Amino acid sequence: MNQRYPTARPTDADRLEELDRDRLSDPDRRSDLDLPTELLNLPWIDPHNHAHTLSWGDRERYALSGCRSMMMVSSGYHWTPYKPVEASDVRFLWDDAINRRTAIERNHFFEAKLGLGIHTGVRIEDPDDLLAVMDDYCALEEVVAVGETGVTPGQHVERWDVDEQQAVVGAQMEIAADHDLPVLLHTPNTSGESKRDYRDGLGVTPGYEKNAGLGAEPVLDGENPALEAVERDVEAARNAGLDEERVVASHADANNTAYLMTETDCYLSFTIGHSWLIGVDAADVANAIDEYGPERIMIDTDCANVLRTDPYAVKRAIFELYRYGIDVDDIRTVVYENPRDVFGLAE
Repeated sequence: MNQRYPTARPTDADRLEELDRDRLSDPDRRSDLDLPTELLNLPWIDPHNHAHTLSWGDRERYALSGCRSMMMVSSGYHWTPYKPVEASDVRFLWDDAINRRTAIERNHFFEAKLGLGIHTGVRIEDPDDLLAVMDDYCALEEVVAVGETGVTPGQHVERWDVDEQQAVVGAQMEIAADHDLPVLLHTPNTSGESKRDYRDGLGVTPGYEKNAGLGAEPVLDGENPALEAVERDVEAARNAGLDEERVVASHADANNTAYLMTETDCYLSFTIGHSWLIGVDAADVANAIDEYGPERIMIDTDCANVLRTDPYAVKRAIFELYRYGIDVDDIRTVVYENPRDVFGLAE
């Protein structure tokens, strides 16, 4: 295009026109922008959230931003008022999610499936009672994964022996293998460095409604307990006969990405719904795609009512990944095709 703008004096637009003409005449400098408008309508899948604990408005934000499908994870100790947690408390969480799932789909038009598991963030009394009924739950059509679960270095209120944890994690993986279901791991991550500490007594941060002062002494205290926990999870999967391609490690970060991508066949899911807490964002995802390719990478929000989270996080990341230089096809692989294929969502 060759035009002059009827502005009182030259503007940026005039200079951009001149710059574009120069680039068009020089193939080595040509950089015509062909903006991928398909990103505006690209469907995406959230393979890890707790959207059943959110408000109606938060779930509507998922729909407004193009969420095609999600896996709502009902395992978690955050919503049980009793510590230690009894097996019946966890089963109540499973039942509550099952009870509400259909209404959520009907209200917001996205597909809502479930992940059910035994979270090890707090000691659970009589976990065998849960394992005894988990087989029946996993036979349900709406249950598409076991989890989130995984060895946790430190618990809330009471410690849970690490070998006992690993045994419970391994038992869940055996059930998942029997039902050909994937397993979603809660991988402990190393939070980003805070610029300064909060006032004593306020907890972890004002955006996380957790009584951090009630944390028990860690059951793993080696040089890198967060990575050791992930290694124990992978060991449990191998012992259970669960293919590593059926394991998705949520909360991936710089501490565990290299191990998981080079020494296992597991998938990684980067949690970006609360980057202010764990320090992981779209730039980390782009870097991982550049280094390892998009074939085993996903993104999740982990939105829950105990956290300051962002239902728009994946939609924002779609645009950010393109701005960081990631190809549109690779973006689609990460935000849609990988979770679709692994969890059987949006089929």
